[in-house]
Amino acid sequence: MEKLGVPGSVLSGNAHVNTCRRLDIEPQKGCPGGAKGSFPENRKSDFHIDPSNNPAVLHAQFDHLRSTCPLAFTLDKGGFWLLTRYADIKASAADHNTFISSVKAVVPSDPRGTRRPPLNYDPPNHTPYRTALDRTLRPQRLERLRPLLEKHAEEELEKLLQRGGGDICTEFGANYAAWVETEWLNLDHASAPVLAETAARWVNAWRQEDAENVMKYSTRLYDIARALFADRKDNPRDTASDPATSLLAEQDEKGEPLKEEHLIGALRQSLVVGMVAPPLMLGGICNHLSEDQELQQRLREEPGLIGPAVEEFIRLYVPYRGFSRTVSSKVEIHGRIIRPGQPVTMTYAAGNRDPQVFPRPHEFVLDRPNISSHLGFGRGRHRCAGAPLARMALQIAVSVILKRTERFEVNGPLQFVRMPEMGIMSCPLRLIPSMAV
Repeated sequence: MEKLGVPGSVLSGNAHVNTCRRLDIEPQKGCPGGAKGSFPENRKSDFHIDPSNNPAVLHAQFDHLRSTCPLAFTLDKGGFWLLTRYADIKASAADHNTFISSVKAVVPSDPRGTRRPPLNYDPPNHTPYRTALDRTLRPQRLERLRPLLEKHAEEELEKLLQRGGGDICTEFGANYAAWVETEWLNLDHASAPVLAETAARWVNAWRQEDAENVMKYSTRLYDIARALFADRKDNPRDTASDPATSLLAEQDEKGEPLKEEHLIGALRQSLVVGMVAPPLMLGGICNHLSEDQELQQRLREEPGLIGPAVEEFIRLYVPYRGFSRTVSSKVEIHGRIIRPGQPVTMTYAAGNRDPQVFPRPHEFVLDRPNISSHLGFGRGRHRCAGAPLARMALQIAVSVILKRTERFEVNGPLQFVRMPEMGIMSCPLRLIPSMAV
């Protein structure tokens, strides 16, 4: 039986109780005993998913659980365990033999039970798909995209500037993310608006656990993937810069070509994964900079600080709380037993605010000495393949927003996203154009 654990509390009990009382979270004195086998209906939950989805409430809940119940259980979403301490999350994510992805990689899961590589595959089966995608995502190879993404960011932001503002998540972030995917995948430019709309509708259906519309919009995404593969089979491109061609060139561990339906599934997954996080990240960043006008102006005046600032923003506002693993054998963590087949969420958002690792965890601290240790892109074999592209794209977006504005501020109600993500999904801004551009 595997054992993991980090001893000691990270915050005082009184601090947690006071925080929980302010946010209407029931204080806990500890955790009940571990589950045995499957999750029985009469088993008590240690916590419930907060229906407001307000990140401040969620982080207060994570803080409380980290201190009092670092491996917590809930019957919500079919039942799952939740990790909140950095060391536990990092160790579990790195142990791909015990914490596997081929059973349940996200909570809640696809309502149809569909499994696609590489996210839903375990090593060694997932390796050729990751090798193919990683090949096209090396930082030096992505530099060819920089001027293209700068142009797209400028054009998408101009639409909002002409109106004096707009929703930075849905009207800028989603469209910009579609252009990032379009340029990386070398799609026809007519595909970008179709991809933006289709992916947004699919993601919303997933969050609502609406199986009918998940199927409807997933089918459209598969159509895009199939058309792209059909073209690349007849017209292959450079494997170093074209994901579809790179996937077609890979072989399995027996030296056989990868099955076409799995290749199409991998590309279908690629079409969506890069569409989810960027709008949420931009919502968190722009809301933060709206509240801290001094920092907003400093980054505008010192653009060389945008890179390190974005890294700290990724730590603070990583939108993932539902990525999960399923244990393949009995595991003991903090004296509680997780049985085979039970899912565990790798709550990266909670790990990134563990005060044992990041002092003043809820504050923006530029140039943290250990910022490279954050879990914003995951850990282990399933770490985010697109991290280099995501970093570059976010830095470009923030740079363009700051350069093209004299000031911006939130001027309407925020809307928060449901699980499996967390964060701001709608952030209306008033934009004051820069006279220097």
